[in-house]
Amino acid sequence: MIKISVPARICFYGDHQDYLGLPVIAGAIDRYIHISGSPNEDACFSIALNDIGKHIRIDLDDPLQEIPNGDYFRSAMSVLKQYGLKLNKGYNLEVQGDIPVNAGLSSSSAVTVAWIRFLLASQKADFSWDNKQIGRWAYEAEVIYFKQPGGLMDQYSIAQGGLLYIETKEGGTEPLNANLGKMVVAESGLPKQTLDVLKNGRVYGQNAILAVKEKHPEFNMDNATVKDYETYKHLVPEQYQDHWYAAVHNYNITLTAKAELLKSEPDSKILGSLMDKHQNILQNQIQNTPKPMAEMMEAAREAGALGTKIIGSGGGGCMVALVSEETSQSVIEAFLEAGAKSAYEVNITYNE
Repeated sequence: MIKISVPARICFYGDHQDYLGLPVIAGAIDRYIHISGSPNEDACFSIALNDIGKHIRIDLDDPLQEIPNGDYFRSAMSVLKQYGLKLNKGYNLEVQGDIPVNAGLSSSSAVTVAWIRFLLASQKADFSWDNKQIGRWAYEAEVIYFKQPGGLMDQYSIAQGGLLYIETKEGGTEPLNANLGKMVVAESGLPKQTLDVLKNGRVYGQNAILAVKEKHPEFNMDNATVKDYETYKHLVPEQYQDHWYAAVHNYNITLTAKAELLKSEPDSKILGSLMDKHQNILQNQIQNTPKPMAEMMEAAREAGALGTKIIGSGGGGCMVALVSEETSQSVIEAFLEAGAKSAYEVNITYNE
């Protein structure tokens, strides 16, 4: 029997920045996808997806061609075979966990990372790897293989664990002080609208930056400051103005949060304030926050949350709040009274 457990993730700062090649701050949390499997003699993977009541069968000799969009089990197999993985043993598997589906905590990426870890543990692999490489393979299987609009944040943060500053252009990562204070996650009960939100955000954000670079080829977002927003604002077409604002200001927020999280004792109040500023941009410029969720987060702030934001691409899903020991329960109750489906404390978790 092989058992694999893989965590969920939260992006704390930098949402809608990774597909622009800008950094994010994300962390793995203690909600998990579990895969367990035992050998069979059927030369196939027989996979029971217990949480959604589905079953998948993949033969070991599956040609892995014309894979349906979103079939990350087969795309991950295809990616690993390109690196030299030999599929030589069938397994009966069960997949289940306590990460809410389609809610912004990256349940799909957690499944992909767990599946890759299972394949590496169960099949013949005459090559070496580390956690960062596992994240890269998961990114290839999910985003590159299907030409989807997302970035690499989900896969890298889940595979590596802890709290990371992720340079999304090259995939460089830097561990940060994970002492964010107490955290509460609330499930809104509203389904996400991932691909539409990501596609619009990516296209509009990229077009805003391109509009500036057309007139000023020397401009580099890596060096952008808040002052640059006003300096180049007149060059950006009206329809991309909000995303120009979001790109520059969210980048500044992420860098400020990183500086705080490199300290030996980060200030939770500062981190909460930065989280609120980030959410304000997500809500008003990116426009990824449904009104009911905005109301839930406002209720959490009134109950003592230091800061709160939507998690993931948006349009629905989960929210996170930074809280204190004294306000944790009152924030949980405020989320629930405002209509959240569920609310609970979470913690940063590390890979063994």
